[in-house]
Amino acid sequence: MTLKPLSDRVILKAVEAEETTKGGIILTSSAKEKPEMAEVVAVGPGGMVDGKEITMTVKPGDKVLTSKYSGTEVKVDGEEYTIVRQGDILAVVE
Repeated sequence: MTLKPLSDRVILKAVEAEETTKGGIILTSSAKEKPEMAEVVAVGPGGMVDGKEITMTVKPGDKVLTSKYSGTEVKVDGEEYTIVRQGDILAVVE
């Protein structure tokens, strides 16, 4: 099954959290925070959303930062994805 986002929606896949701290301490899975960085998997076409013209500025493969609790989490074929509006993306990481 494949996901195809509609209007201004973006499908994200979380980037794995760091295994160790800067000081070299190894983190357990329970100590890791939900990652706020994700990779764009698919992008909707944009267009008219709530009476405004939306141009999509992110593209598949971009690494982005999102709010910690934004979007809707879905699981497809054993993979976890988050679906957000483009406006919920805070920044593109270059």
